Amino acid sequence: MPKRISQCPPMDETSLLDANAAYYRAFAARDLGALNDLWAEEGCSCVHPGWPALVGRMPVLAAYRDIFRNPAQEAVTTRDPQTLIEGADGRVFCIEEVGGGLLLATNWFRWSGERWRLVHHQASPLAPPPTRREGKRSLH
Repeated sequence: MPKRISQCPPMDETSLLDANAAYYRAFAARDLGALNDLWAEEGCSCVHPGWPALVGRMPVLAAYRDIFRNPAQEAVTTRDPQTLIEGADGRVFCIEEVGGGLLLATNWFRWSGERWRLVHHQASPLAPPPTRREGKRSLH
């Protein structure tokens, strides 16, 4: 009997991190087609730093189109991904470096039955770590 090969990756941390990496590759390449393929068909939302909330697939993709048209758009690199998978939802929290500044990003994916699809992206400024003299600070 031939070995059955699945066409879809397992719903695990590795495939979630792969989907997250695909998002940043598409952004770096200014590839709206790849982003279109990555975003879910429904339930999409996005909050870019300093922007109002974008709700719905069309407004989210239109915002990326506008960002890609901006010749002054800085490159985005990421580091320190952390994952959280609960049921069909997977979140990746990572630090984005943009133009010398740091943002904390949340990329929320939902398992479509075949692959992870992005349903929410949010990035916000990350406060610099306290210096040794300042000690620990809390915002709460």
